Amino acid sequence: MPIRNELKDRLILGDNLEILKTLKDDSVDLIYIDPPFFSNRNYEVVFGDEAEIRSFEDRWEGGVNVYVGWMKERVKELHRVLKPTGSFYLHCDWHASHHLRVMLDEVFGAKHFQNEVIWAYRTGGATQKRWSRKHDNIYFYTKTDEYIFNLEKERVYYDKPFFSPKKDEQGRWYADVLPVDVWEIPAVINVSKERLGYPTQKPEALLEKIIKASSNKDDIVLDSFCGCGTSLAVAQRLSRHWIGIDISPTAIKLVEKRLKKEGAIENKTYTTINTPTTDDDLKAFKPFEFQNWVIDELEAKHSERKVGDFGLDGYFEKDLWHEEAGIQVKQSDGVGRNVVDNFETALKRAKYKKGYIVAFSFSKGAYEEAARVKKEGLDIKLIKVSELLNKRKPIL
Repeated sequence: MPIRNELKDRLILGDNLEILKTLKDDSVDLIYIDPPFFSNRNYEVVFGDEAEIRSFEDRWEGGVNVYVGWMKERVKELHRVLKPTGSFYLHCDWHASHHLRVMLDEVFGAKHFQNEVIWAYRTGGATQKRWSRKHDNIYFYTKTDEYIFNLEKERVYYDKPFFSPKKDEQGRWYADVLPVDVWEIPAVINVSKERLGYPTQKPEALLEKIIKASSNKDDIVLDSFCGCGTSLAVAQRLSRHWIGIDISPTAIKLVEKRLKKEGAIENKTYTTINTPTTDDDLKAFKPFEFQNWVIDELEAKHSERKVGDFGLDGYFEKDLWHEEAGIQVKQSDGVGRNVVDNFETALKRAKYKKGYIVAFSFSKGAYEEAARVKKEGLDIKLIKVSELLNKRKPIL
C-alpha cells in the first residue's frame, strides 16, 4: 500500500491495523479514535434525509478480553506513529472504559495519562431504575511530557458579581476561566443540523475542542475509526491535515460527500485509497455494503427497509435526468429469468414503469425475459457491475 511518501490528506478503506503498520514512526501530531463500543448491540442505521437504512455491527464474541486485546493491537500501532509531542484521545463509554483505561496505561505509561474527559449530554432513553447514563469517557494521553496543548479560557456567566467585576455589552456578569474536564456539549440528535444519520456520529463542537487544544495549523490529525468523518471535516475546516481510515465502504462514501462540502476537493488535493476496482473486490463486500455501493454509484436514492418498499433496494425520483424507476441489486453472477419475473411484480406493485437490475452477470433467460416485459410496456434494464466500475454508466 504506497502511502508512506505522502502522509497527509488520505482517506483509506480497509483494516486499520494493517494500514497503520504501513505508516512511519513518529509521524502524526494528534490521534482521536471513536472505536466500536463493547455494547453487544446491533444498530439499524439510517443515513441522510432519504432514510437510507444500513446495518452497523458492534458485537464481540469471546467477551471483553477479546475486545480489549483487539483494541490493544491497534493502540500499540497508534502509539508508534504518534510524534513525541503528540496527543492521543480515545472515546468510549461505560461498557468497557475501565478495561480500556488499564490497557492505555500499559501502552502509553500511567505517567502519560493527562485527563479523563467527561462528555455530558442529554438525549432520550432515560430510566427511573438508576441515574440515567448520559455521558461518554474520553481518555487523553500523551507520548511524552512535552506535548502541544493550546489552552483557551472559556466564558462563564453569573447572576451576580462573583470574583470578576466584568460585564459584557448586554450587562451580564462574566468571567473567563480555565476549562475543566467535564464538557457539556449537545449530542447529535434527529433535529440537529449536522446530523447525517450515522449511529455513532459525534458533534463537531466536541472535535473542534480537541483539535484546537492538541494540534496547530498544518499538523496531521489521524482517525483510524473515522466513521462518518466528523474529525476529518473539523480538521479540514481548522486548516489541519488529516488521515482517515475505516473498514466500511459505506462510511468512506459518506466521508467523501462530507469532505466535498468542506471544500476539500475544490481547495486542496486529497486521495481516497483502496476503493474497489474489480468485480472480485465487490464480491468480498458484505451484502449491505455492496448494495450501498451500487445505489451510491448510480446516484440514486436508498429505499427504506419497511413494509411498503415492495422489495426494491433503491429508486430514482423524477427530475431533469431521470424518470421514476425502481432498482434491485444482486451480489451474484448469472442472474436468471426468475429474478426478472419477481422484479416485474415488484415494479408493478410500486407503480413504476421502469426499473434496473444490477448484478455481476445475467443469463440468456434474463435478457429474454427483459425483452418480453418491454413489449408489455415495462422497461427493465440489466446493468453489469463492471459498467459501474468502468464508469460507463448507462443512459438512464
